[in-house]
Amino acid sequence: MRVTAAVLLVLCLLTISHAWDCQEVVNIKNLMQIDAGLGQVVATDTSQIPYYLVGDEWIRLPGSLKHITVGPAGIWGVNKDYAIYKYVAGNWVQAAGLLKQLDAGGEQFIVGANMDDTPFCLTRSATVGYKGPGSPLPWTGLPGAVKYYSCGPFGCWAVNKNDDIFLMSLNQDCQNNGWSHIGGKLSMIEVATDGGVFGVNSAGQVYTRDGITASKPEGTGWSNVPMCMRMGHVTYDLGRLWVVSKSGVTMVCTP
Repeated sequence: MRVTAAVLLVLCLLTISHAWDCQEVVNIKNLMQIDAGLGQVVATDTSQIPYYLVGDEWIRLPGSLKHITVGPAGIWGVNKDYAIYKYVAGNWVQAAGLLKQLDAGGEQFIVGANMDDTPFCLTRSATVGYKGPGSPLPWTGLPGAVKYYSCGPFGCWAVNKNDDIFLMSLNQDCQNNGWSHIGGKLSMIEVATDGGVFGVNSAGQVYTRDGITASKPEGTGWSNVPMCMRMGHVTYDLGRLWVVSKSGVTMVCTP
């Protein structure tokens, strides 16, 4: 069975090589979620073990997390009980509040969604200044309902429980102009630190948003990124697309 799986993976990689050069990440297995930003890559596996990539080696981080994020706001995560943590000086420091998913890709501010799909934002000053208990954490509730939420230099993107896609202009003080609906359907979405947007739909297909600029943050349309396996999670940074299949295979791709 292992030989058959390996052959299928080779055939899979060959079929998409005309568009993206994809290679299996062989030294990590059974990832559940992955996030890249500012040249850093973090991930959690199906046992909720968090990892940090150093060169080609995945270093196990302490604790247990079901979601982890890295970006201008640092490294943050949430565990199975929705408790929030910031990685400070080699240790996880618990932060006030409860979230099921969060993102550190904004301009040193944090966004996330709680168990009721309520979106939240933490200002840049509070995010950067948080060192542990006693540091203020004034979470700002935002309008709407989203299940997955990610920010970049040109705006924040989110999807709701119906896989509808939305875009919000949000600044470091959590001031916003509400959500704008974007056509298409995605089950998760990630914004890169260069402003690129990638997502996965319910069928496991990967898409990227075309034409995003500072003057046109909504872009112009969606393009499919060919993959021969059903994907569950995607992230992009510094020209590398990281994808995790629904069967736990991790690949890194370059255009």
